Amino acid sequence: MILVSMILKAKGNQVVNVMPDATVAEALQLMAEKNIGAIMVMDKGKPVGIFSERDFVREVSRDQCITLKMPVETYMTKDLYCVTPSSNIDECMALMTNKHIRHLPVMEGEELVGIISIGDIVKNMIEDKDLLIDNLQSYIFGASFGR
Repeated sequence: MILVSMILKAKGNQVVNVMPDATVAEALQLMAEKNIGAIMVMDKGKPVGIFSERDFVREVSRDQCITLKMPVETYMTKDLYCVTPSSNIDECMALMTNKHIRHLPVMEGEELVGIISIGDIVKNMIEDKDLLIDNLQSYIFGASFGR
């Protein structure tokens, strides 16, 4: 079973973040530079929200004259759904599916220790399935099968 801690160990636990008063333009620029789809919004070292590409697109579709100079806290998602390092990927996938979200902050107590995305989950599920298939083929056909 793959745990969140295993994903963070492989990908790293760096979390890109901005303050609530950062502008939408600053958040989007940082997201583009880091090639990420969401950015944590932190205040005094604590997560207070997450701002994602989806948040931006939804607001643009609603307002159609959004100003990029507005503070990111205006448009961020404030209701955070979090997981712990001991959560498994099935739990993460269920939470993401049920809540229609693509990013999960990883909390250890009150401390933000990472963030995982739907892409991280899918990548690890595929790797896990490929390993299982290889092991089953080796078991069924012998270790030298296919060589």
